[in-house]
Amino acid sequence: MSTFETLALRIPLKEALKRLEFTQMTSIQSQALPVILQKKDCIAQAATGSGKTLAFGLGVLERINPKSFGTQSLILCPTRELAEQVAKVIRSLASEIGNIKVLTLCGGVPMKGQIHSLKHGAHIIVGTPGRVLKLLQMETFDPAQIQTVVLDEADQMIDMGFIEDITSILGFTPPSRQSLLFSATFPESIQTITSDFMKDPVMVTAEHSLSKPKIEEIAYLCNDKLPAISMVLQLHGITNTIIFCNTKVDANALCEDLNRIGVHALTLHGDMEQFDRNEAIIQFRNLSAPILVATDVAGRGIDIEGLDAIINYEVPIQNERYTHRIGRTGRAGKNGIAITLVNHYQYERFIDLKRPVTPIELPGIKNASPLKTLMRTICIDAGKKEKLRAGDIVGALIHECGLSKEEIGKIDQLDHLSYVAVPRNIAENIYQKLVNRPIKGKTFRKWLLD
Repeated sequence: MSTFETLALRIPLKEALKRLEFTQMTSIQSQALPVILQKKDCIAQAATGSGKTLAFGLGVLERINPKSFGTQSLILCPTRELAEQVAKVIRSLASEIGNIKVLTLCGGVPMKGQIHSLKHGAHIIVGTPGRVLKLLQMETFDPAQIQTVVLDEADQMIDMGFIEDITSILGFTPPSRQSLLFSATFPESIQTITSDFMKDPVMVTAEHSLSKPKIEEIAYLCNDKLPAISMVLQLHGITNTIIFCNTKVDANALCEDLNRIGVHALTLHGDMEQFDRNEAIIQFRNLSAPILVATDVAGRGIDIEGLDAIINYEVPIQNERYTHRIGRTGRAGKNGIAITLVNHYQYERFIDLKRPVTPIELPGIKNASPLKTLMRTICIDAGKKEKLRAGDIVGALIHECGLSKEEIGKIDQLDHLSYVAVPRNIAENIYQKLVNRPIKGKTFRKWLLD
């Protein structure tokens, strides 16, 4: 396996890779990066979790001129969550270069703030097709200097109906641009982009682009799926999982049913406000909610390290969706489990997916115990913009509430909000001690999430 040292990267990027402890390249990185660094167009078959973001992120940053504040690179993603994650990775890689502005442009948030940010320039724009196209049509930023366009998870963007938006956006960009397309699957509709907008693209495929070796696939026959979930969780020792539904209505209904029977779950789908989506993902990541019930579109942007398993509550309509669902687990070299619950109505649909597994009867478990929720989240009405640091929160919990450092869970900070996970069994007590206490000499509003 090749190392990043073999690549002709600028020194600050190599320093960032060392700081982030990236040494060995993954399959897709070793195949795609030499092509990308030669400024050639590239089509890469790579599943989520294969290291593709690092591959195109390094390629984009290698070409960026920090002294020019014109938009030099445009990265399109299917969801807001994925766009935020991509931007986070690129900012981390760019930290040693300095003065690189990465801006996210996604729907679900007011355009006014985005337009204001664009007035100050951005080297790299990461966004969803609908919002990026609208801002281009409003002439809020000049695409004339764009030298690299990345289509991340292109199949999902096309599946969501963004093909016309994408082709319109590409029409705004210079013909001389470099085009990079990353996709786990290749439906015929992708050929519209590759044939009309790419110049002699080089095709590369990750050895394990579908993540098969790391994921155990299981299918259970069951007509009563709600009690089956508790049985599956206990049978496989699952502590955190994403459960996929085919529609937003089904996701909401299942989440309500799970909470009614004592299984703490949150939902995630496209009709939710961005604030609510953020809180759901934060609570899932910090173990305050062991189950996230999601639709395909919303689930595509979730990157959870160490996710035990995914559960298909309903058989997906397309094999491509099945592939993307199971790609949420078995990431970063770890093993995962993909479980599908199949009733007699969906049996033929599952067989048509041609997966390497035959549905079997679910072993009976008497008195399946509910999944334990380890943590609970305290929200603080202050964040990065108020200069509240994670260390300030840790200090308050240790000195004011008597917690040890080991008892404090994950801390997430947004611009104006902070979230900290604490042990659920003492969360109320901690909250009461903290609620009226100042942090960093200031009194901030605080509340418990559930």
